[in-house]
Amino acid sequence: MQNTVHFVLQAKGGIGKSFVSTLLAQHVMNETGAVRCFDTDQENTTFAHYAALAVRHIPLADQSRVINPKRFDSLMETLLTEEGNFVVDTGANTFANLLAYMVENEVFPMMNDVHKTTYVHTIVGGGDMLADTANGFYAIAQKVSGTRIVLWFNEHFGEIKTAEGKPFMETQAYKLCESRLTGRVTLYRHNPLTFGEDIRKLNTKRHTILQALASPEYSLMEKQRLRTFAREVFGQLKALKL
Repeated sequence: MQNTVHFVLQAKGGIGKSFVSTLLAQHVMNETGAVRCFDTDQENTTFAHYAALAVRHIPLADQSRVINPKRFDSLMETLLTEEGNFVVDTGANTFANLLAYMVENEVFPMMNDVHKTTYVHTIVGGGDMLADTANGFYAIAQKVSGTRIVLWFNEHFGEIKTAEGKPFMETQAYKLCESRLTGRVTLYRHNPLTFGEDIRKLNTKRHTILQALASPEYSLMEKQRLRTFAREVFGQLKALKL
């Protein structure tokens, strides 16, 4: 893994973009020993609060709280000219602007020209989240080109099925975009009273998996469940050979 850039994009807020960004950053760090992280969310700077990942927040809004697309330029300058592996978390409030900026400025072809391998990670959630997140996934898959797309399924909100009970991967929206995918990662739903509470604790404390495993703040069984969760997620990412 050399000179990769990972963008986490989804129009729907509260679907787990920052959590996915932290998992990606930890995977990259595990594989390469270093990662450079950026948070472009202008309201909920969750990713930027992970001290162990040294995330840099990028201010994109002006005094009127309006997103200024021109401010993406400095971030792109860094991604295009500096070495390393990067993870960029985006907020729902910057999604439309950043996606339009990438398309208008042909960002992905530019990255390819300077030998950067780019990935767009997007999330589809189950239950009540499915419709909105499926629309976001479809918009991304149809608009971007010259990059690899990784689809994450987040089962925390319920099964990845339509209201009629059809698995999302059998829907027309998925089938129209399937050829664009590099791979899929699933955040499996485990017992919410054990695994769910452990992951909530991890997120609340803004800890990485390694921090949690080394901390006396977690019990032996909490650490065991976090190890299981980490093997599931990092195993899937490793299999994708990002």
